[in-house]
Amino acid sequence: MSHAAAGAPAAARRLVVDLNATARRWALPADAERRLREGAPAGWTVEVMQTPTRSDGDGGAVPPAAVLEAVATAEVYFGFGAPPALLEAAPRLRWVQSAAAGVRSVLSPTLRARVARGELVLTNAAGVMAAPMAEHVVGGVLHFLRGFDVAARLQRERVWDRNPWVAPEPGGADAAPRELAECRVVIVGVRGVGGAVAERLTALGARCIGVRRQATGAVPPGFAEVVGAERLDETLGGADVLVLAAPSTAATDRLLDARRLRLLPAGAIVVNVGRGTLLDELALAGALEAGRLRGAVLDVTAEEPLDVASPLWGMPTVLLTPHVSATSPGRFWDRMLALFVDNWERWVRGAPLRNVVDVDAGY
Repeated sequence: MSHAAAGAPAAARRLVVDLNATARRWALPADAERRLREGAPAGWTVEVMQTPTRSDGDGGAVPPAAVLEAVATAEVYFGFGAPPALLEAAPRLRWVQSAAAGVRSVLSPTLRARVARGELVLTNAAGVMAAPMAEHVVGGVLHFLRGFDVAARLQRERVWDRNPWVAPEPGGADAAPRELAECRVVIVGVRGVGGAVAERLTALGARCIGVRRQATGAVPPGFAEVVGAERLDETLGGADVLVLAAPSTAATDRLLDARRLRLLPAGAIVVNVGRGTLLDELALAGALEAGRLRGAVLDVTAEEPLDVASPLWGMPTVLLTPHVSATSPGRFWDRMLALFVDNWERWVRGAPLRNVVDVDAGY
């Protein structure tokens, strides 16, 4: 039985694509639009919106009037998130495919109610951005393991000094060089990004321990071991590197707080490519200022843009990027369209979709 037969009128076989992102490198390219139109199943029409939309975070909050008018008879919506106003304007909507991985702000009471009634399915882009984000993590970890932060400072000062690497002086700069093969890496979140990080770091010699909500099922590739969230504290004591790659949910808010930061060994590196809500930033700044941690790689912050008054800005042991780890202009749309087209074909056949969001779990 097709999904249309299960509830959507035959006349509603219409896809609305709302991906004209204001950030140029996230906007749907012309060749991708052509692929969507040419790949449309029989009986479907495709309307590609030209109105600007936001791709930041989980997507925009207020759709323009043209989009609200377009979705009024749509069966499927492909955009960045799905704000309540859009859902309220789209009574025939049965499936939303988000081109964003995060969904926390999308899980409105309106969406939850329609999902609970079996009227709507939400799928996201989890895993689509895993490769560039994992490479971002690897680069950030190596930045501190090889002392590139020290090298960059010395270069700016026009100083040729090998001592931080070979003979650090008491109280002086210490590049503290290490190899990945010496490191035990704890990765919170083992799907998508976390799994891609583990595969790459394991290939370079690190031993990766995954932490997920429940330690059930097979251990994913790249991980030496996976433990449940209840064992997070005990894993932190041996974490040379801690990577936060979990989704933002009520259960993960301030997951890494001051108490857990104190559990990390001296010289540990903290990486956050999940969401800023996972980390107590003031506590992290305090641990860095005290010299307990080697460094922090932050692509996300609790408030974006980061407040100019934040102490993180001026810390030489912080590598800060403005939520760009997922950016991959040459590869993103190939992967995103492959996922959507496959799901579209499944939708028409009435088969289970990939990346279905569990609205109760929050991801």
